[in-house]
Amino acid sequence: KTMAEKLAAEIVDAYNQQGAAFKRKEEMHRMAEANKAFAHFRF
Repeated sequence: KTMAEKLAAEIVDAYNQQGAAFKRKEEMHRMAEANKAFAHFRF
């Protein structure tokens, strides 16, 4: 596949809310929510 084809496939996946980038974003948001409870602690 060419770079253009890969980029087009990733854009389509993002539009359909799937693919590697979307999964990475979802995981990041889950981690942020999990860590929010500990934000008030100072180390």
